Amino acid sequence: MAASHSISEGLHELRRRVPLIVGLAAAALVVVGLVILALGAILIWQGDTWYYGIVGVAMIAAGILLGRLSVIGVWLYALVLLGTVIWALANVGLDGWALIPRIIAPAVLGLLVFLPGVVRGVGGRGNLGWLGEAVCVLLIAATFALGYRITDERHKVFATAADWNASAPGTDEAGNDWRYYGRTAAGDRYVPFDQITPANVAQLQKVWEFRTGDMPRHGENANGREFSFEATPLKIGDTLYLCTPHRDVLALDATTGKQIWRFQPGGDLSHNVYQACRGVSYFDASAGDIAGPSDADTPAARAVVAPPGAAQTRIDTSTVPDTKLAQTVQPAGDGAPCQQRIVSTDSDLPRLFELDAKTGHLCTDFGDGGYVDLRQGMGLIPPGFHFISSPPMVMDGRIMLSGWVYDNQSKGEPSGVIRAFDAVTGKLSWAWDVGRVPATKPLGDGETFTRGTPNGWGVFTADPKLNLVYIPTGIATPDYFGGQRRPFDETYDTSLVALDAATGQERWHFQAVHHDIWDFDLPVGPSLVDLPGGPNGGTIPALVQTNKQGQLFLLNRETGQPIATVEEKPVPQGNTPGEHYSPTQPFSTGMPSFTPPPLKDNDVWGATPIDQALCRIRFNNMNKGPLFTPISTTETLGNPAFDGVMDWFGATIDPVRHVLYANLTNQPFVMQLVPHDKAVKEGLIKDWAGWGHPFPQGAFDVNPQYYLPYAAIIRPWLSIIQAPCVNAPWGHMEAIDLVTRKVLWTRPLGTTANMGPFGVRIPVGLPTGIFSMGGSIATRSGLLFIGGTTDQAFRAIDAKTGDTLWETTLPAGGNATPISYMGTDGRQYVVIDVGGHGGMRSRNGDYIIGFALPKSN
Repeated sequence: MAASHSISEGLHELRRRVPLIVGLAAAALVVVGLVILALGAILIWQGDTWYYGIVGVAMIAAGILLGRLSVIGVWLYALVLLGTVIWALANVGLDGWALIPRIIAPAVLGLLVFLPGVVRGVGGRGNLGWLGEAVCVLLIAATFALGYRITDERHKVFATAADWNASAPGTDEAGNDWRYYGRTAAGDRYVPFDQITPANVAQLQKVWEFRTGDMPRHGENANGREFSFEATPLKIGDTLYLCTPHRDVLALDATTGKQIWRFQPGGDLSHNVYQACRGVSYFDASAGDIAGPSDADTPAARAVVAPPGAAQTRIDTSTVPDTKLAQTVQPAGDGAPCQQRIVSTDSDLPRLFELDAKTGHLCTDFGDGGYVDLRQGMGLIPPGFHFISSPPMVMDGRIMLSGWVYDNQSKGEPSGVIRAFDAVTGKLSWAWDVGRVPATKPLGDGETFTRGTPNGWGVFTADPKLNLVYIPTGIATPDYFGGQRRPFDETYDTSLVALDAATGQERWHFQAVHHDIWDFDLPVGPSLVDLPGGPNGGTIPALVQTNKQGQLFLLNRETGQPIATVEEKPVPQGNTPGEHYSPTQPFSTGMPSFTPPPLKDNDVWGATPIDQALCRIRFNNMNKGPLFTPISTTETLGNPAFDGVMDWFGATIDPVRHVLYANLTNQPFVMQLVPHDKAVKEGLIKDWAGWGHPFPQGAFDVNPQYYLPYAAIIRPWLSIIQAPCVNAPWGHMEAIDLVTRKVLWTRPLGTTANMGPFGVRIPVGLPTGIFSMGGSIATRSGLLFIGGTTDQAFRAIDAKTGDTLWETTLPAGGNATPISYMGTDGRQYVVIDVGGHGGMRSRNGDYIIGFALPKSN
């Protein structure tokens, strides 16, 4: 009791002697100083900067002096702050965003230390405190001002396209329709209308909104599972057609946004880790675009059908776009063959189906009752291991597709075979399987397509005049260890393949990455463009292939030969047992490159000095280097990584001005191989008995790679508060003249709004440039429209200069590519699906929003 009484008296005396505000300042300095000192000691041991260690000691000393009521503690912290500013400027110069973790938190702490009450409490003059407060406020304001300044400096206009003033046609072969994911089969996403211009776009307003009612179900957007509304609608006549993440197909009035019909395939989607549908396709059977005979019509190649299950069509009888008011009707048609057809896929069972574009009824003459079972010839497909996430390519009377596979789970996953189905009957026209000789050899009875081959999960593009379809291929999964890949895998992994749409025969292929162990698969087909400079004053049939590394390959689309120089260059080699490495990789040196340079110590970020120091400690321990640094059993910095600089949304091309526009993301990942037995022992993965047995679903960021020696851990490089560990800009946009092959302008894209530490959504943000997932469109009038950024903004950008001319905040993430067209009321509409992206952590929603200029009086 006496000891307790003594402690109580001591604390009372301490509180009496040391004012509360002084005690708080002293404690803050000591606690933060101890943490900084501990982190600084590790950095010194690593051979890195001494700054944190010195500052940690000084902060502890300043805190102790304040606790002893010595004004020297105030002066010592002022010295710390001065030294911090000098050190920060020496490290990163006047880059305000890079200064944030170095200056903001120390200045905020200074606001506490320099409070007049603290200064007077330790015997100093109040004026000293006010001066210190003013200095801290000035430092904070100056840091943010320098951030805005660096954003302005990073927006650079170098030139105007040589063909900027070229005469643009008012229409093209697509007319007022948006018939493909990229508007035309060429995938350029160019809008030949100019009612909305740089001069009047500021008047753009929301004129209609439709809500699908399709939102994430329990557990679908957590623990690595992703629910993403990535769809780009089609526009045929005056009707929009699109799919929701759970695969409902909708038809909306393109001018009013009101629902016309809704088709629900139904089924159990709970086994899918990825809920997304990027769009539907269109086929006009009345246009004479009917497939010719094929020698693939063997017993094994004929369509095996699936029962319709819970499929139903809803026709909206309401006067408002409210799906709750829709009535259910029977899925069967009236017996007449469908003429205009909507082609889509299901992800419960991998099925292909066709709907009457006018009614939403199943086209019962297609397959069996409207369905074709895509499991035909595929062997065992466990639930969730195979479906189609991108709209099929429809051309030459054929529906061409491959599919998404559940990457990195095991060897021997479902085949990546490219297949074409007759668009009227649903019969298999041809199949291109790299594991067969020849690749188009039809299956015999009992045969299956080669398992585990490179797939084509991204959007295909095509040239109807050449009758070629362009397939961007993935990797023979698993992706992160290639020591057991087959010769045909090595030939076609991460390649662009041109196939004859009528026969499936290969015309040419171009490999973008040799022996890919980084998941750098091509995520989207190329954009096609005719460039000047051909023989006799003609044009060159070109294509531009984007990739995850930030390179642009400019190829002749007839031959696959590079138009801009591609060089094989030596790349880093690894030493993982059982693996081998390509000594060189192709680099597109004749085009601008957006590959991020190797990171340096001072490129490491973090919102505060503490999480920045932790990022820096981890950085020092990682295996790192230039592009193509191999993954290893040590943590390896993937910069870029599988999400890439450019992903499934690709690039936009103005085919008249010959300009390409690309939105780019900068988010490194940390990659590591873990020996299989160690991964099991540590509980990272579970033992699995193999195909035919229940699959042990594990953590999304741990790739088990069964039947290989290693599992792979792939995680974004983020700080302890989930802030980026690398300096801004985290996203930017570029314009490239395809004639001169030069960058025309560059600018940071997006702000930090609607993002924040620990998932907190802060409604305002800094214009640092931010991550994006979703493409842009270009208009004849010289505008770009783009959502995609995690700040939930939808922007109109001057295509000539990169200036933002109009901006609005969306109710959720606009992580889809918009479209634009003329409505029946004579107005040009811009429409975007607004539902967020699970991987980017943007807010989910179920909106489709139409924008237009106000009606003329």
